Amino acid sequence: MTVSLIIATYNWPTALELTLMSAMQQSRLPEEIIIADDGSTEETKILVDKFKAISPVPVKHVWHEDEGFRLAKIRNRAIAASTGDYVIQIDGDIIMHPDFVKDHADFARRGSYVSGSRVNMDEALSKYLQESKSTQVSVFTKGTSNFLNGLHLPFLSRFQENYRKDDLYYVRGCNMAFWRDDLVKVNGYNEALQGWGREDNEIACRLNNIGNVRRIAKFRAIEFHQYHHERSRDSLSKNDDLLHRTIDEGLTRCEIGLDQYLS
Repeated sequence: MTVSLIIATYNWPTALELTLMSAMQQSRLPEEIIIADDGSTEETKILVDKFKAISPVPVKHVWHEDEGFRLAKIRNRAIAASTGDYVIQIDGDIIMHPDFVKDHADFARRGSYVSGSRVNMDEALSKYLQESKSTQVSVFTKGTSNFLNGLHLPFLSRFQENYRKDDLYYVRGCNMAFWRDDLVKVNGYNEALQGWGREDNEIACRLNNIGNVRRIAKFRAIEFHQYHHERSRDSLSKNDDLLHRTIDEGLTRCEIGLDQYLS
């Protein structure tokens, strides 16, 4: 099984640098790293080019113009550019546990997609790690929260994969994994969802509707989230409406999605 690691980012190279550093430190490297860049400025490109030069695996920079929050669109572009059998998806404000990619690859199972959780870091810890350019953090580090999310006990994860099984909203777009061909079947992310929120829930619903099973990666695939202020949620009501249409109508594909970028 080959793995593509997709990292979504927007104009925060300080945080992205730690994400990429943690990618280089993985015990099991992905076959490729794809930066899904929602319109960042030149500073991010310079950083990505720096990592391209030192990375032992290919690093691709998929970018489009900044026209507002278009996460669904840039993720689709990145998925189209991917070549792996399996797609692991994170955000560019994450520090991955050294076994993050290995954990996801070991946990992968056909007919399912995976959502993990995250450990939050407070502002002081996040700033310290960014200034010191360090990825050395654990659940025992002062300034972390969500303690159980940070315990690395992979042998227990098989007993927890149905955790909150019926909770539609318990998926984290910053820590998800899919078989690429399943993403093609549902036509990727729904680009009708613009602005913050629900793009991860909506794609999960369509995967459910084609018979995929959601599995939760507890005690493995651990990540640490760098602090930032909450983003605007002005689009949430509209996106909720689109989500509920997918639920009510049992939709399996979106109209504006991945197929426009596939050759």
